[in-house]
Amino acid sequence: MHFLKALFAATIVVLLASCAPEINEKHMQKLRNISFTKLLSFGTNPMIVNAVKIENKKRKELSEIKRLDDKWKETPVDAAIIKALTESECGRYLNKIQTSQPHYAEIFVMDKLGGNVCMTGKTSDYWQGDEAKFIKSYKEGKGDVHISSINFDESSDTYVIQVSFPVIDGKDVIGAMTIGIDVEKYTQGL
Repeated sequence: MHFLKALFAATIVVLLASCAPEINEKHMQKLRNISFTKLLSFGTNPMIVNAVKIENKKRKELSEIKRLDDKWKETPVDAAIIKALTESECGRYLNKIQTSQPHYAEIFVMDKLGGNVCMTGKTSDYWQGDEAKFIKSYKEGKGDVHISSINFDESSDTYVIQVSFPVIDGKDVIGAMTIGIDVEKYTQGL
């Protein structure tokens, strides 16, 4: 029975992958260019920097963040914790950024441990610290830009490329930010 479940799951993954939109080198080069100019500049925005600094000052333990992450998936979209992150000053600012481009599927900001600080909508999980989007963009306080491959994102219900980059206060990397690019809308807009 376990084998059949595994086979079924593998079949679903293959079918979903075959439905994924494609992106050519021209699209990727343009995405790289805007990632290292326009998108990277969001990581130095005073409102975003301040929100991350406030969260970092709370000195949460990783164990506390992981406990919240365990409960996150069952947390309803209209729960107080979700609203606090989407309706905060930073969350409202991210919504303005998101509505500025039709291909921005989601945006969220993370603290120095990878916990969510603010977001445009509920993410699939609360703790991003164990995922490439955080690990490669925060890069142990050194910072870098990370562009993922195309993946189906459950929280935005679309195929996205996630562009992640550091949040920088002066010369210090204090967190990270991710913008999910809706691949279909992005490629149609070029």
